[in-house]
Amino acid sequence: MKVSELEPKRVFSIFDEITKIPRPSKKEEKIRAYLIDFAAKHGIDCKTDAVGNVAMTIPATPGHENAPKVILQGHMDMVCEANDKTFDFTTTPITTIVDGDWVRADGTTLGADNGIGVATSLAILTDPAVVHGPVEALFTMDEETGMTGAFNIGEGMLDGDILINLDSEDDAELFVGCAGGLDTVCTFHYNRSFAPKDFHYFKIEVSKGLGGHSGGDIHLGRANANKLLARFLFNMLKEHELVVSEFDGGNLRNAIPRAAHAIVGIHTSKKENVRVALNNYIAEIKDEYGDIEKTLEIDMQTVDVPDFCIDNDTSANLIRAIYSAPHGVVAMSRELEGLVETSTNLASVKMGADNTVVVTTSQRSSVNSSKWDIANQVEAHFQLAGAEVTHGEGYPGWKPNMQSTIMHLASDAYKELYGITPAIKAIHAGLECGLFLEKYPHLDMVSFGPTLRDVHSPSERMNIPAVGRFYEQLKLTLAKVAELKK
Repeated sequence: MKVSELEPKRVFSIFDEITKIPRPSKKEEKIRAYLIDFAAKHGIDCKTDAVGNVAMTIPATPGHENAPKVILQGHMDMVCEANDKTFDFTTTPITTIVDGDWVRADGTTLGADNGIGVATSLAILTDPAVVHGPVEALFTMDEETGMTGAFNIGEGMLDGDILINLDSEDDAELFVGCAGGLDTVCTFHYNRSFAPKDFHYFKIEVSKGLGGHSGGDIHLGRANANKLLARFLFNMLKEHELVVSEFDGGNLRNAIPRAAHAIVGIHTSKKENVRVALNNYIAEIKDEYGDIEKTLEIDMQTVDVPDFCIDNDTSANLIRAIYSAPHGVVAMSRELEGLVETSTNLASVKMGADNTVVVTTSQRSSVNSSKWDIANQVEAHFQLAGAEVTHGEGYPGWKPNMQSTIMHLASDAYKELYGITPAIKAIHAGLECGLFLEKYPHLDMVSFGPTLRDVHSPSERMNIPAVGRFYEQLKLTLAKVAELKK
């Protein structure tokens, strides 16, 4: 069966169209054009702002003109991760596969985060059976790599009383709070040195890790490929003279790194020691992660003598810093059971321009002071290793409001439809709600969505029955809001 034929067909047919549109973060031109064209085809009022956000507005169902105005909100961009590193997300459509009760992609991220939110908003705007008050649909750009759209939203683009964020990932759950986030970038400057000719050179590679969302999956104990690689190199550094030509791992600040590699050299007389040590290390990692990381691979192959190596002091500091850097859950919430309060993700290591190695980390916390505390710990850690450290602008968290009207209406809608009271939660991922609330403190907000799993990785998948429940819940919630008076 094709995705476009799934039920609810109105939602899935639009989602199918969206998967065919390349839309990496900061390159949303094609999806923006699609949205503007969609509005024109359906006679929907549409406007854009200078940064690239798109807003559409439809009038109320007759008789409900005085109801509060609801904003349906999602983001245009998607995380781009592929098993095949040659996959070009700027030109190539996603190939979708219906796999039982799930939709997934063929070796790439699916983009249901947040393509399904966008598709559902468009379905609502064009569904004549939906009873609603005034509705605005806001589609923001560059959520995944900086929340640029939400940070720079234009005057008049967001005009409503209630905001329903459609960027959550769990059926039968409502989210009323989220973590704030901050990126910390650590730059090592090195001198080039000649690669010793009497050394044997290897490419050591960690690959096929699960990865996942650095907020929603950080508590699951998945392997960080950067850390695994640095751990092995640290052990080699203790025993042998080791030279490093290259270290590369991870891609996105909001994804747990699935793969990393290094090109290193050791004296020719010691090359067999490295092979034995790696075999022992692989056994250790399988013992530690075997029940979680079932596809993880660690390999080594001989390579040619590289053009240069990183100077010994910097390469040693880099290995030690990556190996010992904090990563994972830092603190759990004392207020909401099971909620990660503070975490940090050692996201990527990249060879930069002008003889630099750039390490990018991402910190999250629902407590602003704790967010800065762990970011400052990361700063101090890498400063001790000789790196220059800078922090990004960051984004605020969203403090739960347990008296929220829209939260109660969405909860009542789900219970009325399915006989289950949805769980009320906060999420350890970043949502744009915190930024909206900072600029528009009058907004009453809730976030919900269908079940997605392994987002930000090529294993991303979306539960088909949950999409139907999500759409029906949203329709009934809008109908309940339509009965209210401003």
